[in-house]
Amino acid sequence: QVQLVESGGGLVQTGGSLRLSCKASGSILSIDVMGWYRQAPGKQRDLVATITSGGSTFYADSVKDRFTISRDNAKNTVYLQMNNLKPEDTAVYYCNAGLRARTVSGYRTLELWGQGTLVTASS
Repeated sequence: QVQLVESGGGLVQTGGSLRLSCKASGSILSIDVMGWYRQAPGKQRDLVATITSGGSTFYADSVKDRFTISRDNAKNTVYLQMNNLKPEDTAVYYCNAGLRARTVSGYRTLELWGQGTLVTASS
């Protein structure tokens, strides 16, 4: 079974830091773009940052200069280092990946989501 598993969320004070991790597992042939999204209570899910297999990155304006996305292609893992956290960063953070994998139905191109991890920045 191909899946994304996240870890690293938690409670932190304003100005603190957290590092999220997301590992893709299963019979994976290749992973293209990996990214992080977040959804605050009562709001839509928004893009936070993305990174391509070649290392090109994109950040939402709200997190530029505070968050850093990176990935370890050998480990099929993407990270999100979050510094100087603010109360408005409080949300459930979801990992996302576009990948090609071998499934019971053959080789497939998939878009997967992680289960989500809660980040709370208290003032």
